[in-house]
Amino acid sequence: MIITDTHTHLYSEAFDADRIEMIKRAIDANVKRFFIPAIDSTYTKPMLQLEKDFPEHIYLMMGLHPTHVKENFKEELKHVEEQLSKRKFYAVGEIGIDLYWDKTTLGIQIEAFRYQIKLAKKYKLPIVIHCRDAFDEIFEVLETEKSNDLYGIFHCFTGNIEQAHQAISYNMKLGIGGVVTFKNGKIDQFINQIDLKHIVLETDSPYLAPKPYRGKRNESSYIHMVLKKLSELYQISEADIAHITTENSKHVFGI
Repeated sequence: MIITDTHTHLYSEAFDADRIEMIKRAIDANVKRFFIPAIDSTYTKPMLQLEKDFPEHIYLMMGLHPTHVKENFKEELKHVEEQLSKRKFYAVGEIGIDLYWDKTTLGIQIEAFRYQIKLAKKYKLPIVIHCRDAFDEIFEVLETEKSNDLYGIFHCFTGNIEQAHQAISYNMKLGIGGVVTFKNGKIDQFINQIDLKHIVLETDSPYLAPKPYRGKRNESSYIHMVLKKLSELYQISEADIAHITTENSKHVFGI
């Protein structure tokens, strides 16, 4: 059984004390592929080091995270474009809009999001979307950018069933992680009405740890709790969920 974590920040400072051991724990638990989203240029070097340390398991993305869209965002976007032109990445991400922390940057967040979607189309890559308190704004951008060459993953999907169908209509898979195990997460109430062909697994570690680790540091091996929950909700085996979602991830990322 191969399990794929489509979204994990393995370079995070939260893992500085035990990063290698934590990654090996996940590999030993059959989590064989880790897709690593970018945040900003300061994380490029540690991302490349991760790939060097675990070349058979690590797949890198490149992008500017919406919460890091600041005054210097055009310099950061230049870094993204330079990196994409130099070497292979598997997605442009994570990109999108976040209105939870700062609504005043909405204008430049939208500008950065659109620019990076165009880069993804240019390099024929999927996008990985970060959305927090911004479904309407994200969908408005996707509506104007939709095309056959726009596709990817709606990371950490936390919307309702109508929003799930809308995301899927833009060629997006739904990234399902620890939130599906939360009592108040709500997606557990409808996710089994979504065909598994639209689902990929993720942890977003070190964030959003599933039950029973909620509130603690998340790690990629904890994806087993997500797998277990989805197996219960869909009433099929964990092995089947792992296989289907891994095949979905291979289709999106082109591996």
